[in-house]
Amino acid sequence: MQTLSKPDESRLWADIEALSAITLPDRPWTRRPFTPLYAQGRAWLKREMKSLGLEVSQDAASNLIGRLPGANPSLPPLMIGSHTDTVTGGGRFDGIAGVIVGLEIVRMISESGIVLDHPLEIVDFTAEEPTDFGVSTVGSRGMVGNLSDTMLGSKDPEGRILSECIAGAGGSPERINDSSRRSGSVAVYLELHIEQGPVLIQAGLPLAVVTGIVGIGRYQITVTGQPDHAGTTPMTMRRDALTAAGELFVKLESICRESYSAPVVGTVGVVNVSPNAANVVPGEVTFRLEVRSVDPALIDTVCERYLSEARRMIESRGLAIRIEELTRSEPVNVSDLILDTLQSNCERTVGKGTEVPRIPSGAGHDGNQLSRIAPIGMIFVPSLGGRSHCPEEWTDIGPIALGAEALARALLELDKKL
Repeated sequence: MQTLSKPDESRLWADIEALSAITLPDRPWTRRPFTPLYAQGRAWLKREMKSLGLEVSQDAASNLIGRLPGANPSLPPLMIGSHTDTVTGGGRFDGIAGVIVGLEIVRMISESGIVLDHPLEIVDFTAEEPTDFGVSTVGSRGMVGNLSDTMLGSKDPEGRILSECIAGAGGSPERINDSSRRSGSVAVYLELHIEQGPVLIQAGLPLAVVTGIVGIGRYQITVTGQPDHAGTTPMTMRRDALTAAGELFVKLESICRESYSAPVVGTVGVVNVSPNAANVVPGEVTFRLEVRSVDPALIDTVCERYLSEARRMIESRGLAIRIEELTRSEPVNVSDLILDTLQSNCERTVGKGTEVPRIPSGAGHDGNQLSRIAPIGMIFVPSLGGRSHCPEEWTDIGPIALGAEALARALLELDKKL
């Protein structure tokens, strides 16, 4: 049996540095989807994939795919993926680490002279992070046929249409539904990701196996009042959309702080005020919110209760409210086969006696979408201070290399099992 070569830490770090350095200079580390910087990052990644001998292509949803042929081309591919887009002012590891680890695993396999039975695909999914179109996990949704015509027709504040941006990024939005992958067309989807939380770093542990991924319900709410002069309109006669919306922000926090059968979190993350002037009573406020939980019924319960309360509160003020559901991702549970395979290979990698915990992911991932067509599995590596989606996001290269080795070992095992 051929021995798998070890990951090269210096090579991993050089790749992470090279890709993350493609950023807005005044807002590190920012590389938003459908921007020139995003295209520049993908051009770099495409060159790297080709240098490894991968067959490089883009699918209808503009996902960038590097394919390593297997000994049996009739088998569905094993898949490793993540994303290279970031939130504004995000970090240099979220998403990037998972894609770079995919490249390193290809190198490890090639250097070891190993030929997989299955083809292997390394995927950079398009626009995993929430976009200005109100849609996240755009590429993985498109890959599995879960990107609706309504989503494709959504517009950002600049008036750009999502379908046109996908086309501009190398996709073919008109073919997304016809070319989407079906159940069984991918053998397994695996991903390494930073934890984005404090569990591993506080425990001093390098790896964790992810048991499942939360579901997310996202909505957009518009509260409409009346813009009036801020100096001449008495407080008792105002129809202030912003103060009304502010009550809704607090109401979401209050509902989500209650005790439930499973953890629930709710967040308001985007707020637009019109006319947004210091001397004008706000006439309209549009904001987006999300509710997350591993229990899909609990997401429904909390959202239904909150939206009902929101309608009552706004109408009691004599204002108007419009509620739009943006997206819904269902919670995902990782199968016992994948959990056990990842667990045993993580333990082999870090050494006997070192604990490898199993923890759920409170963040959404492309795995939410891939689970519609294939079993999925994830490995977490620590986030310093538990911080993510900020410039201070940091993960040491040592755990990333350990995660790459564990994921590669699991991949080889699953290549024989699936």
